[in-house]
Amino acid sequence: MTFVTSAQRHDVVSVGDVAMDVFIPIPEATTEVRIEEGRRRLVVPLGAKLPFDRNASVTAGGDAANAAVAFARLGLRSALAAFIAHDQYGRDLLVALRGEGVHTNLVHVDDPADTNRNFVLWSGPDRTILVRHQRFNWHWPSLRPNEVPAWLYLTSVGANDFKYEDEIAQWLGANPAVRLAFRPGTHQLEAGMGRLAELFGRCEVLVLSQDAAMDLLGIDDADEVLAALARTGARRLVLTDQDGGARAADAEHRYQVPPYLDTTPVYERTGSDDAFASTVVAGLIAGLSFRDALQRAPVNAMSVKHEVGAQAGLLRQEDLVGYLAEMPEECAVVIDP
Repeated sequence: MTFVTSAQRHDVVSVGDVAMDVFIPIPEATTEVRIEEGRRRLVVPLGAKLPFDRNASVTAGGDAANAAVAFARLGLRSALAAFIAHDQYGRDLLVALRGEGVHTNLVHVDDPADTNRNFVLWSGPDRTILVRHQRFNWHWPSLRPNEVPAWLYLTSVGANDFKYEDEIAQWLGANPAVRLAFRPGTHQLEAGMGRLAELFGRCEVLVLSQDAAMDLLGIDDADEVLAALARTGARRLVLTDQDGGARAADAEHRYQVPPYLDTTPVYERTGSDDAFASTVVAGLIAGLSFRDALQRAPVNAMSVKHEVGAQAGLLRQEDLVGYLAEMPEECAVVIDP
């Protein structure tokens, strides 16, 4: 399957922080979930020793790695641009990505930093992630002509890495044929619209959780959020929700994307939004309409929720098509009148 010229190596390059994710399952009986100011908070006893059964690790985690693996499993020529350290975690990460068919020629080894590790406190189907972004010497590489992709998928990077984002924005300006998909991370959103506006305006696809978009804009109505984001110049917009569905819009329509109906209880939610976003982008890269690309996304998001971590449940192309063939009618994407 080829979507760029035969001389080029990559259909899509995913950009962002990567990490080893260490999952620590905490028994629900030892914790409490409280609702404070409209937000859920995980409460654990201070000073206590909490038992846990075992821990599991995802060697190559993080939003960018999750997307890169999703693209590769869906048949795309997928590459990752990221920074790791010259340590065992970094070496293991490279091996894992290469095993998934992800090109790692744009992964930069930076010393004396340490490769990121995230610790996932897992209670029931939900989790709280302890994240520490290492300070790498972030810089956008000089891509050879055959390394320039058809699409760039930009996601979470560390705090205050504005120079890196500026370099990417400048590179996109010099390469107008490259299409940008952007799923901003926590630190990028905290920087506010002043920092994000240029990248938003360059987006072919902008993906945000509905709650994050409302917080960013100070607007509590999804339709108004879509209208405000459209004014930034982003061509296609996706607002994901907690149930595995979304609201979306392009220049012609607004779309309601129902979650994929699933009677099996959710096992663990990490990475479901990554799966949703990357599946939409993969469909567009493959030449699908926006509506058809949106139709695929809840299926992959559902599948991820039945495995530990963000990648184990990611579907391959043939499996995704199989789910779509049996999809209930009530899961179909609806165009708003």
